[in-house]
Amino acid sequence: MATVLHLLKSPATTLARTVIDQHVRAGDRVSVVVLPGGVASDLPPDVQVRRLDADLSYTELLDLIFESDHVITW
Repeated sequence: MATVLHLLKSPATTLARTVIDQHVRAGDRVSVVVLPGGVASDLPPDVQVRRLDADLSYTELLDLIFESDHVITW
């Protein structure tokens, strides 16, 4: 089981949503960080969603990046 971090910086989330669903179905631990300008809507309930500057600092984001097996930026 991999740890996957998705960074959403765009309001266009169709492709990201498809890939996130694939990771969840594969049994990966999936987290999403919404960056300024990004949108996180209609994500699976198992996905942890955090928002930069709202409930996540830049230091915490950096920690998440280094703790993750895969980081994908949208």
